Amino acid sequence: MSIDAITDFVEALGGVLTLRPGPGDGTPEIAWGDRFFYYAPDGVVPPGQPFATIVTKDYPGEPSSGLDRPGAFRVNIHAGGEAFRRWTGHDPRAAPPVDPAVRDAVIAHPVYGHLGWLAVIDPGPLTAAAVPELLRVAHAAARGRYERRHPV
Repeated sequence: MSIDAITDFVEALGGVLTLRPGPGDGTPEIAWGDRFFYYAPDGVVPPGQPFATIVTKDYPGEPSSGLDRPGAFRVNIHAGGEAFRRWTGHDPRAAPPVDPAVRDAVIAHPVYGHLGWLAVIDPGPLTAAAVPELLRVAHAAARGRYERRHPV
């Protein structure tokens, strides 16, 4: 799975605003090359965190995921407690530490796992079904939050 394939998949879910920080747009350089996905059918970045991100480098203060390799990336998905428990076998607040650099496996996010975030480094054959499923779950939850804030 490539960054572009994942981005195309997420955007096809509908109502997605994708932020792609880069030079000249006023974003911090550390975010350049990453992608941030929000449910925002009105095109306005909503309050709070995105429902998924793709990062292409390790961020300061995070355990290393080994993203310093060419082409390496990590998909981060705010899957929520139920999906977190299903994929890890643990409650988000009680999940044991995991190797933050394991590739092609669904793991607790190395920093935000306790909040129900999952991560996949270099998604491949072992996570080919999991990543789209988790992205659908996160998108649906983000859509629900948006609809509660913006009743029709």
